[in-house]
Order: sequence, then structure tokens, then C-alpha cells
Amino acid sequence: MPREILIQIQKGECQVAIIEHGHVDDFFIEADRYQSLLGNIYKGKVESILPSINAAFVNIGQPRNGFLYLTDSVSPEMEEEARPPRRFLEKIFKKPKKVEDKSRHAKKPQGDIAFTVGQEILVQVVKDPFGEKGARLTTHVSLPGRFVVYMPFDKQTGVSKKIDNVEERQRLREVIKGFTFASAGGFIIRTASSKQGKNELIRDAKFLYKLWEKIYKKFEQEKAPALIYEEGELTWKIVRDCLTDKVDQLIIDSAEECEKIKKFVHTLIGPEMVQKIHHYKGDVPLFEAKHVAKELSKIYEPNVYCKSGAYVVIEQTEGLTVVDVNSGKFKPKASPEDAAFMVNMEVVPEIARQLRLRDLGGIIVIDFIDMSRDDHKRKVYESLQRSLSRDPAKTEVYRISPLGIVEMTRARTGKTIESMYFGPCPYCDGRGRVKFA
Repeated sequence: MPREILIQIQKGECQVAIIEHGHVDDFFIEADRYQSLLGNIYKGKVESILPSINAAFVNIGQPRNGFLYLTDSVSPEMEEEARPPRRFLEKIFKKPKKVEDKSRHAKKPQGDIAFTVGQEILVQVVKDPFGEKGARLTTHVSLPGRFVVYMPFDKQTGVSKKIDNVEERQRLREVIKGFTFASAGGFIIRTASSKQGKNELIRDAKFLYKLWEKIYKKFEQEKAPALIYEEGELTWKIVRDCLTDKVDQLIIDSAEECEKIKKFVHTLIGPEMVQKIHHYKGDVPLFEAKHVAKELSKIYEPNVYCKSGAYVVIEQTEGLTVVDVNSGKFKPKASPEDAAFMVNMEVVPEIARQLRLRDLGGIIVIDFIDMSRDDHKRKVYESLQRSLSRDPAKTEVYRISPLGIVEMTRARTGKTIESMYFGPCPYCDGRGRVKFA
């Protein structure tokens, strides 16, 4: 399966397109005007606690306080067990002396709450600010590497579900037992670990463990609110997560970034992978030269057409995204039931692809063409699940309703691609309609 990674850097933006069989399979953007906080670790200060919604608001130095569910807080048992070293943990979770809150509207926390107002805590961003909402936070810190994910405050260890070979899963579990250098915490083996040697996995895990020690030390030195650890740039994430043996080549149009990537890959992955990295020197922009610019421009349009003439309409609202399936110019020589089934099966992979390309999240409703046969409904539902299985974002899909509607959710971690480039029209207030004369 031909697979390429194209990285285009220009005008304060880094755009990454992952190509499969000549088509864009995934798309990422990082812009100077919008810096993602996802994965960043902060030393925050608890500003308020709302027992009614089981949450705390934490000042992390951003325009809006972060939102922390109390259920996402580290248990006292793990606080005691977590290392290294013990003295840092005691300082991280040490509660301040009680200070009288003179606010007239202040409410005293009810029940057993892990935090107090004014307490300094270590938090990680799991969802970027969205609209009027601040960043979503957790105290369950996780540090992803190329092959493993280190979770200092979690006991669990496991292997990616995408590694389905029983023998390989067992081998990787045995490798985890050899991570004796980490006195506390848990590890998750990532999909990229499949068929990797023990030394490569241990090297990756040790790197993350040492990184965690540095984070602790910086936490001790800084005063809240403060940024303790910043997740790497987009190019670094792409190399870490996407540059695998299945990739034929990575092409980037920046000579400076190309050299950085080569050094990083040589150190972290190995010299053999460096040969796949190439610098594009053409005068025409990389995406135009590779004929993907036109395809990417379509992800901002509401209508997406398929080869048969069928199409889907994607409309975003404040609370959810609606996907409507239409037969369009598709005119097969088949019964209405079979025709509906054929259209639905054709658009399913495209719907899953568009959700990834546009980075749509939250509640999503898909209105398929009505089908009466249960086996057709089951096959469409199973096809949708298979198409979504390759999506890195967490999804949950419910079966087709009697009205032919599928309700699903897709984890939202930040702004959609469209919202980074488009806003409501100042003349029509976003109505987008022309009044008849």
C-alpha cells in the first residue's frame, strides 16, 4: 500500500498530509496564530471547586481557567506509591494551609474532595479550549513515546488493541515486566511496537522515565501558574506517531526542518529510516506539485461527491454535526432497497475519512438512506465501525435506528480544521442565505 507523508511549511503554518493510493487519508495543521495546548503539562492553582458538578477550575496561566473533573484526579494511594523521587510527590500534592475565603458566594466543598482552593497541582491538557470553555485538564499525566506511553500515576499496563496477534501480545507483556527502572507508574505498548526488539522498547521507556524526572524537578522550581512541559511541534509528533515501516517516504519543503527531522529520526528510530526522508526543492508549492492542494480545498465544502454520483452533505452546528446521505445522480439497475444499500455502503468510508480530515468531534448524526432489510442495516453498521477503527480519535457508534439514523460521538480535542480558517460573515451574521426579491 503506497503511503507518503508530505509536510509543507509556509506563511506561519505547518501542514501535513498523509497520502494513501494517491488520495489524502489524513490531514493536520499547526498555525502560529493558533497554538494547541494539547498534551502540555502545567503547574496550576485551584481557583474554585464546584461540588455540584464534581469539578474544579484551575488557573494554568491561560485566558480561561482549565476545567478539571474531580474524578480525573489521582487517588491518594497512587500519590503515596508514585515515584521518583518521593520528596517531589509530597511537594506536588501537598495541600496549602487553610485560608479563609472571604468571597460572599464561595461554597464550601461537600464530601471527600481531593483538592482545596489555593492548592498547587500538576495537570495535563487533554482538550484544547473551545468557544467559551477553557482547556479540559486531568491529573493522570501520560507521556507518549514512539513505542510506549508512560503513565506515572497509573498502575495499569497493557498492549494496544490494534495488535491482535496473541503471541505478539504476550511477548510485549513480557517486555513490560522488564521495565524495572520505573519504580512506579504504568506503561501502554503502542501499535508501532509490534515486531520491535526488546532493546528498542526499553530505550523508549527509559527516555520517557527520565523526561518525567525532569518534569518533577521543574515543578519544584516554578511558581503556579507555570508551563512545566510543552508537547513537541507538529513535525515531531508526525515523525513519532506516523513514520513507520509502512511509509515509503517523507517529503518536506523546509531544509532546516528536514535536517532536524533526520537528526531526530537517527537518534530515536535508527539510521535506516533516515533514507526515507527527502527535502523538496521545487519552485511549485509541495502540495500543488503532488496534486493534493485541490483535494484539500474540498474539506471546507459542505458537499462531498462519490464516483457513482452519490454525495453526502456535512453541516456543523454548535451542538452537533449532521451528515446527510443522498443518492444524487446514482441510477443503478436495481430495486430501491438494493440501490439504497449500495449508496450507503459506498459513502461509509468517505464519511469516516471526512471526519478525520475535518477533525470533527462531539455528537455526530448520520442520516443514511432508508433500508428495510435488517441484514443491510447490519452490514452498513459494521462497515462504519471498520472504517472508524483506523481513526486515532476515540469513537462510539450506536446501531442504525428505525429511521435510518446513526448516532455517534468522536472525541474532540481542539478546533475543527474549518474553524481555523473560517468565521461567521459580518454582513449576514452567518445566515448565508440570499433573500428573494
